Amino acid sequence: MRVILYTGKGGVGKTTVAAATAVACARLGHRTLVISTDAAHSLGDSLDVELGDRPTEIEPNLWAQEVNALHELEHNWEKVHRYLSALFASQGVDEIVAEELASPPGMEELASLMWIKHHQRSGDYDVLVVDCAPTGETLQLLAFPDVARWYLNRIFPIERRVMKVARPMVQPFISIPLPGDEIFSSIKDVLLDLEAMKGVLGDPRVCTVRIVLNLEKMVIKEAQRAFTYLSLYDYLTDLVVVNRVLPPEVTDRYFDSWREAQARYGEMVDAAFSPVPILRTRLFDHEVVGIESLAAMAESIFGDSDPSAILYHEVPQKLRKNGSQYELLLHLPFVGREELNVTHREGELYVTVGPYKREISLPRVLKGKTVTAAKLEEGMLRVVFGSAKS
Repeated sequence: MRVILYTGKGGVGKTTVAAATAVACARLGHRTLVISTDAAHSLGDSLDVELGDRPTEIEPNLWAQEVNALHELEHNWEKVHRYLSALFASQGVDEIVAEELASPPGMEELASLMWIKHHQRSGDYDVLVVDCAPTGETLQLLAFPDVARWYLNRIFPIERRVMKVARPMVQPFISIPLPGDEIFSSIKDVLLDLEAMKGVLGDPRVCTVRIVLNLEKMVIKEAQRAFTYLSLYDYLTDLVVVNRVLPPEVTDRYFDSWREAQARYGEMVDAAFSPVPILRTRLFDHEVVGIESLAAMAESIFGDSDPSAILYHEVPQKLRKNGSQYELLLHLPFVGREELNVTHREGELYVTVGPYKREISLPRVLKGKTVTAAKLEEGMLRVVFGSAKS
């Protein structure tokens, strides 16, 4: 199943572009599902149909779904949610507030993303188009599987063993309920689901990310940051969609300054994201709502080409041998040296860009090697591994 994730700053029209892509894919004969994981659903409004938390058929080969995040959270996080609610209530927290606190930030959207794994396993669809939450939230969610893997392998087994020994001795003397083994089992299931989701989202032969933006300075800057962090976490960006471009037939002088700004920022986008393909769609003279309007937008973006095709294949991370040394290449566009920090421990490389930290598990061939150099040149981080000095 082909998976396409659309993200972008709030208000740039990513939901509309995602829906248009799905309509075009369906009309080319692909069994297509467009799904919204954004808590502020607008997919149904874009398609001009009522949607539920299960796929609804819109027309031949086209289904749409707005995930009920609360329902998914209760299904995937039920035991842990119940335990955390009891924990907060035991400390005098109001019952309603305790219920709210028991849902960690981002868990609703994360539970929604679990549907990607479910649909991939079902085999019911050829193409899954995902309307993600605004950029910052999406990046945090895409980082979750890496965090889950680290927690599952490093911390989780220790916590579970310690709690199993300590619980019978400690519980009678404290008022705080300690987690039982069923809580740890539930957490492990969630972490394993996240690991499986990473297997789908992290495969560039299956999943790519597409960034939607407008020709405005703040929007472009956020899109650049998103592109950097997507590269940091090994997600392949295969397309940038520039939405709401003034068409040439608009000649009213009222729009002259706007047109000049768009021309200037258009050059900025071309320089910033090349060689990733950049497609543009015009500012329509009507609201893009309903199947036919979405089909017209898709034609404006993709023409006669297949929107489900992978439009760029450059994987942002590579390992190569250079003489007796190895080089790890990580594509990190738009990063300044002052934002970057690289640290190395046996088997792991830690790359920090601004507030985001990535743990890269190194292959066995680098066992016993140390980092001898790390250079950032033209958007490419080159980390050199050599033999440890005696």
